[in-house]
Amino acid sequence: MQVFRGIHHAALASPSAVSIGNFDGVHRGHQAMLALLVNEARHRGLTPCALTFEPHPRDYFASLRAGSAPTRIATLRDKLAELQRCGIERAVVLRFDQRLAALEPLTFLQRVLVDGLRARYVLVGDDFRFGARRAGDYALLDAAGLQLGFDVARMNAYEVHARRVSSSALREALAAGDLRAAQALLDRPYAISGHVLHGRKLGRALGFPTLNMRFAHPRPAAEGIFVVRVHGLADAPLRGVASLGRRPTVDGDGRVLLETYVLDWSGDAYGKLVRVELLHKLRDEARYETLETLTEAIASDVRAARDWFARHEPQDRSARI
Repeated sequence: MQVFRGIHHAALASPSAVSIGNFDGVHRGHQAMLALLVNEARHRGLTPCALTFEPHPRDYFASLRAGSAPTRIATLRDKLAELQRCGIERAVVLRFDQRLAALEPLTFLQRVLVDGLRARYVLVGDDFRFGARRAGDYALLDAAGLQLGFDVARMNAYEVHARRVSSSALREALAAGDLRAAQALLDRPYAISGHVLHGRKLGRALGFPTLNMRFAHPRPAAEGIFVVRVHGLADAPLRGVASLGRRPTVDGDGRVLLETYVLDWSGDAYGKLVRVELLHKLRDEARYETLETLTEAIASDVRAARDWFARHEPQDRSARI
């Protein structure tokens, strides 16, 4: 998949079929729309393209108004990986800033879709709005398409068990620690990927060495202690327990880290790209007064994770996970 930061280089590419959105999580609703886009692109001889934004527009406006931005489901890395898995061949990431936020709807369509992406077909969701003050809607998009030379289609809400699938619903499930509901909305386990970084080696000193990964957003949709499955260290996935949050006992500096202790494994993982699937939430993060009480809590979490795997995934089934 080609990835463009901005539209200048994308303008040199072939004509495209475009879907526009934040695509946070790339949930089943997104997947259904992208499948339709890819099919239509093939039928028309176009390149399937996803246009997305970083930061999230609501992050940008929250920073101006000292408001509360939505929590983030996926990092940009994971979003792009899922877009590729869905068959997208070209992803364009626009920086959402003052200049982009101020574009009038018709100017946005001309500069971005027509001049930038050479759009010939545009597919959006039923709640799509665009342009300054979110003044553009589907009716304006459809009318402009006739003038600017691209076809327009709209996909209605995607539902599972009579419930609309949305990023908001997915955030609610993750905030509640309901990983089963999150998996139903995603059609896959919720996962975070990244390169393993060097840390303070505190876990190793406590007897529980961890894989440290950054979550590049101050407000992750899920936080706490989780039973996890780790991909990228061995031929088969490995079992573990992980903490996702700000480490209140250690430094409290506000950085969000995913720290994973892999059960029954040792080795050098620094620099490796791994994917950690969150399977079950054990508890919320807590602050401990001493490293001794922290160590006891980690040991208890490890026992709880082993017990969860024993009940849900007996060891003789591990090869089939």
